[in-house]
Amino acid sequence: MNRAIGLIAAAALALGFCGCGKKEAAHTAAERAETGPAILIGCVAPKTGEAATFGISCENGVRLAIEQANSAGGLFGRPLELIVEDDKGDPVAGKIAFSRLIERERVCAVVGAVMSKVSLAGAEVAEASRTPMISSSSTSQFVTLGKRYVFRACFTDPFQGYADAHIAWDTLKARRAAVLYDSANDYNKGLAEIFKKVFTELGGEVVAYESYPERSNDFKPQLTKILPAAPDVLFLPNYYNDVALQVSQAREIGLKAAFLGGDGWDSPELLKVAAAEGGYFSNHFSRESDSPLVKAFVAAYRQRFGADPDALASLGYEATEILLDAIRRAGSDDRKDIRDALEKTDLDTITSRITFDKNHNPIKPAAILEIEKGRQVFKGWVKP
Repeated sequence: MNRAIGLIAAAALALGFCGCGKKEAAHTAAERAETGPAILIGCVAPKTGEAATFGISCENGVRLAIEQANSAGGLFGRPLELIVEDDKGDPVAGKIAFSRLIERERVCAVVGAVMSKVSLAGAEVAEASRTPMISSSSTSQFVTLGKRYVFRACFTDPFQGYADAHIAWDTLKARRAAVLYDSANDYNKGLAEIFKKVFTELGGEVVAYESYPERSNDFKPQLTKILPAAPDVLFLPNYYNDVALQVSQAREIGLKAAFLGGDGWDSPELLKVAAAEGGYFSNHFSRESDSPLVKAFVAAYRQRFGADPDALASLGYEATEILLDAIRRAGSDDRKDIRDALEKTDLDTITSRITFDKNHNPIKPAAILEIEKGRQVFKGWVKP
């Protein structure tokens, strides 16, 4: 069906759906008996833990796409049923979540996980069980590398690091950069390495390159080392909860550099932090796009959840749309048939037109956003 029309129609119906509970069918038992068994879709996301706002947004996006498909009659006359597992932002919990969905619930595919470190663990389970997995937002290049059943809806760390270096050089006019990153996280470390490489190639100088252990809350030892280097920009490729402390502590010690980050900044919580004002970050999505698909998605999301969608919500929605398109083209919920159909994806989505490269990565631009008066303000695109 025309997806823009489907989004608008779903917006009108959205308030009739229930958004609570771990396991939800959008059809009653009697309806299932008439239409056939439900097609089971799994979702793994951090609903609690260090990236909980990411997980909640992702699940909302996934749920909206599933509800819209059900409001249009499901697939093959069968309803879709979403089963969500909380990975807590932890790779061990994530691996258990994937195993539970695949082995016990017998889902045909999994959307998730959100964080790269969890997707890397989940990908082992998906690949071993030959179950299609499409991560909404895990940007580590290693999540899909060399795997047959693992896909993603977002761009990768190498491209995002490239985009961030260009934002520093072209947009912020920075020539001296410092980097502070979480050494225990593949996402943070990957972005830091690529940023350093590309910024140097552009002609810039990385004057400080500091790391910190996971679950730190005092960053002044590292920031104190960075201060005398007098960087123009401080690159923080970390999650919003760490960044909130880092920017505040940086200003407390007198560091005047501009702040720059990646999509891990995309949380309403960071917008409340005064020291983050004026910071820039790369992201997957902008609500300011004039695309009819984006406008329809934003309207439907607002009506369904009473809030604006962030990038994690858009990527959860997009990953699910890609998966449902593959199931539709496969003509069944057979796992191998879905995988084969995913490889042939050619679909207009709310962020771009999606086709996959040989490593199951989409090629797409990055949005440049600035935190301005407690809002995310769109500044342009960095293209591949």
